[in-house]
Amino acid sequence: MARYREWDLQCKVYVGNLGSSASKHEIESAFGKYGPLRNVWVARNPPGFAFVEFEDKRDAEDAVRSLDGTRCCGTRIRVEMSSGRSRRDERTRRPRRSYRSRSPRRSRSRSRSMSRERDRDRRSRSGSRDRR
Repeated sequence: MARYREWDLQCKVYVGNLGSSASKHEIESAFGKYGPLRNVWVARNPPGFAFVEFEDKRDAEDAVRSLDGTRCCGTRIRVEMSSGRSRRDERTRRPRRSYRSRSPRRSRSRSRSMSRERDRDRRSRSGSRDRR
């Protein structure tokens, strides 16, 4: 049996927002109504998601349309076609920035620090009013 990362992407469905007690049997039961399944893999550490591989991509697409937002394994699940990229890949990829896109960020941080200074001044003034 191939690892879930090696499954056919056209037939592979991501199931998210599963509870920690999600069972392979419940997922097979819910998704099997849309067509024959090749594989089902449920994450255990960390829990909360699964992958389902259908034999036919049309069955996978039907399952995504019908099951997204429905209740399964005790929670409202998110169902979508798998993108093939892991969340780890998404975290390490950073968009390129030009020199211009950095300059507003600097001015924002400067204005943020100035507003903090104003807040400190207000707090110290309000404390002096209470003493009167």
